[in-house]
Amino acid sequence: MLSRDRILTTHVGSLPRSETLLGMLADGEAGKPVDRTAFREQAGAEIRAALRHQAEAGVDCAGDGEIPRLGFSIYAKDRMSGFGGFSDRGTVTDFEKFPDYAKLMARRLGADTITQSATTWKMPQCVDVLRYDPTAATEELDLFDEALGEEADAAASFTQTFVTAATPGIVSTTLFRDPDHPAYRDDATYVSALATELKQEYDLIAGRGHTLQLDAPDLGLEWQIMYRDRSEREFLDRVDMHIAALNEAIADIPRERTRLHLCWGNWEGPHCDDIDLEPLLPSLYRAKVGGFSLACANPRHAHEIDLFRTHRPPQDWVFYPGCVDVTYNYLEHPGLVAKRVLEWVDILGARERVVASTDCGFSTFAGYVMVAEDVAWAKLRALADGAALASRELW
Repeated sequence: MLSRDRILTTHVGSLPRSETLLGMLADGEAGKPVDRTAFREQAGAEIRAALRHQAEAGVDCAGDGEIPRLGFSIYAKDRMSGFGGFSDRGTVTDFEKFPDYAKLMARRLGADTITQSATTWKMPQCVDVLRYDPTAATEELDLFDEALGEEADAAASFTQTFVTAATPGIVSTTLFRDPDHPAYRDDATYVSALATELKQEYDLIAGRGHTLQLDAPDLGLEWQIMYRDRSEREFLDRVDMHIAALNEAIADIPRERTRLHLCWGNWEGPHCDDIDLEPLLPSLYRAKVGGFSLACANPRHAHEIDLFRTHRPPQDWVFYPGCVDVTYNYLEHPGLVAKRVLEWVDILGARERVVASTDCGFSTFAGYVMVAEDVAWAKLRALADGAALASRELW
């Protein structure tokens, strides 16, 4: 996806879901019966609506919004056998270091105390050998393709379509390996097994003609969860392991059909212990992908754009920089979006290698929303308007 005659736009994946669909997802997670026909009809209708909204907002590379899923990564537990029990995930350091912030967030969530998990749902762990079942992925892709066919006018406005998928790394750090049930002798073996199983999903997505977005917040986020009491070198070794496994899993997909997303977790907070981007770059540059999606509109990491002037990225990468934030309801001015786009073009020295995007998704987990739905669509409109402003200057 190259911006050949104007700056194109996309987003990172997750979009708002209705209360009706959220109820179905919650019932399914609680083990209650859910009418699968009704679920498919509801999910299909919401994907069609999401396509219309994306077209109206001026999005060029559109997605299905991850609408049928419980979350951007935790859906994996429902597509593979071998999981059970409970993963004690832990959470980020913001809540310990800023107790007033923790109280504020608890009030917002209507809870007595802030959650002690970095996910909003209780997750299992790996207790047996993994086996991937393509049924749910095929159903989601069918729903997306059907929606694209039924919303032909919207689909005609898109340059490309994309579908997200969790990486072996984020699955391994969200759904832990249970050492008391050693189906895999260590984390390296577990991550490799995840790569083998998830490869089936990646190939399915690419085989349908969609760009494959690989979601890998583990490459930044786990520094302050799993590795909070360990050395930076140990964490970077883990990052290298995750990148190597990912490369194995996407080996049969053309690089230009893939893009990798990096962030430090999608929440409105201090992010006080986020690892800096600079030490991550050598490892990230080993990823055999065609595009790189980076959360860099937020105030914690916006300054790191300058790193790419001295740490030059692979020449064939397309960049999908975050130009709007998805954790607050301030609506970015198109002029700010244009400014950010122009800065990226200046740094990379190639306007065709920049596609304006969002920092993260708008609903990373079902029901986990920081930006109101109407504001989310307005942010995508501002993104497109800002890209148009930049395009007029660049062309």
